[in-house]
This record gives sequence, structure tokens and C-alpha cells, in this order.
Amino acid sequence: MPEHGGNLDVALQRFGGDTRDWIDLSTGINRQPYRVGELPPACWSALPSRSGIQSLHRAAQQAYGTGAPILATNGAQAAIQWLPLLAPRGRARILSPTYNEYAAVFSASGWEVTETSDLETLAGADIAVLANPNNPDGKRYEPSQLLALLPRVGRLVVDESFADAIPGLSLTPKAGQPGLLILRSFGKFFGLAGLRLGFVIGTETDIAALASLAGPWPVSGAAVEIGSRALLDRGWAQATSVRLTRDSLRLDAKVMPLGWALVGGTPLFRLYQTGDANRAQERLARAHTWSRTFPYQKGWLRLGLPGNETEWARLSAALAG
Repeated sequence: MPEHGGNLDVALQRFGGDTRDWIDLSTGINRQPYRVGELPPACWSALPSRSGIQSLHRAAQQAYGTGAPILATNGAQAAIQWLPLLAPRGRARILSPTYNEYAAVFSASGWEVTETSDLETLAGADIAVLANPNNPDGKRYEPSQLLALLPRVGRLVVDESFADAIPGLSLTPKAGQPGLLILRSFGKFFGLAGLRLGFVIGTETDIAALASLAGPWPVSGAAVEIGSRALLDRGWAQATSVRLTRDSLRLDAKVMPLGWALVGGTPLFRLYQTGDANRAQERLARAHTWSRTFPYQKGWLRLGLPGNETEWARLSAALAG
């Protein structure tokens, strides 16, 4: 299985302690999650209703600024697993480095997989995949660049899992065009990754095909209730975007005395060139702060944002060594 952030078990095995002792900054998950509040008992005791799921879809369409067909999924990962099934096996081209599950799922399904660092070389693919903004380096592409690529590929999959705090970057207002599929993650921005909720937006044909793969209950009753509330709370979303943007700059300033160079990032995570990421990770881990390294770039270290002043103070102490 490809390596991911959030692998706190590895940190516990190497450096000890209990999960409650650690600050997990190895993911891009918001550490000030949306407050769930009270939930109706039926969330747990009844199957999700069709009308409830439809309400969730409408809330997502409103939040993402689209009227295109949409499907709630068990996290964005569920939609990724189904992508190779949307077309006969062919050529998948992936703009890399990026989220490592894409190459894994297409390869496992018998597709010819090419990873490239040049947007233009995606042209000619039966399915082209990119993340905007990208994970882990935060690279961004203007919607016009991606729309220009669309006629030159069979399908264009745009992963917008980290786009919530950068709304002008999203292609969702253009969703519904033939060949365009957009993936959205709920759990990262709203800080509720354990809820396992995501969305895929596309044409009626593609969404119907994915819905048949998802089955009659693609998400839980709790996901329907919480997702509908959170997505419609635009005041919370706006305030959170402002805070995350401010705190991402705060993190950049905090690591500056160490000489780490900013490679890129989003309001939810930052990627630094440290020179020796394993050494930097160990330095933080001895203070029970977990980070993410990348085997293909020995100097890269990714950090999420602390969630409160206590965590900021602990990170400062860890960086000071």
C-alpha cells in the first residue's frame, strides 16, 4: 500500500508515547474541525434515506458553486478507486509528483501509466489526472489552462481536495462538460477526515456510472447530516479560510530561522526543503510532533498547521530542538 500522512502508528513504534501525546502534522487536515453538535438518533439507527442524500448533494452543489451532477462518496478515495472502471483500459497520464494512490489504482487495473511533470504532456491520454492545488508542492493551475487541455484528453480528472480555501481556483463552475471529472474532499478543510465524505462532479453519464459502483448507500447517515450542515455554513468556511491563510504564513515565519526554504503549499499545509528531511522529521518526532517525508525528494518535509496556541508553542519548542 502506498505511504500516506497520518501514519502515526509508525511514529509510536519509533519514538514511543501514546496517540494523545502527539501532534500529528503529517496530513493537510484542518486541526480546528467543524463543530458537529447534536445529531438525530436516526443517523445511527436508520439507513440513509434517498431524500437525505439528495439534500446533501444540493448542499454540496451550493457550496461548490455548480449545478452539475454530483455524487457523495466514502471520501474522495472511493471515487479514485473507481476511476479505472469508467473506460476501457488505456493510457493514464498523471501529473506528478502528486497523491500516490492514482498511479497505484490505475496500475493495479492494468492501465498503461505514465507520470509526468509537464502539464502539456498529459495531452493524448485516455484519462489524465492532476491535483489543483497539488499535493504535496501546492502547485496551481488557472482554470483556463485546464479547460484548454480538456479537448485533448479522453477524460480529465481534477482533484480539488485542497481547493476549499482557494475558491477562485476551482473548476466546479465549469463542471458538467464532457470528459471533465472533479473530485472534492470534505474531511480536510472541515477537519473531519474520520467521517469519510467526498464528492465527485461530472456529466450525467459519468456520475450515473459511479453511482452504480457506489451502491444504494454510498455514505453514512452521520455523513449526510453533518455534511449538509457544514457545507451550508458559509460563514464558518469564510472565517476558516482567512485563519488558515494567516496561519500558513505564520508557519513559514516560524521555520525561517532554521534555513528551510518554502517549496510551496496551500493554506492547509506547507512543504519545505530542509536539506535532510529524515533528520528534520526525527528532530520534531523527539518532541512528539509528526511530519511527512517523501522518498523521492530527500530534503522535502511537509507540515500541516497547528490547531491551537498550545500546539503552536509545542511546535516552536520542537523546532528549537
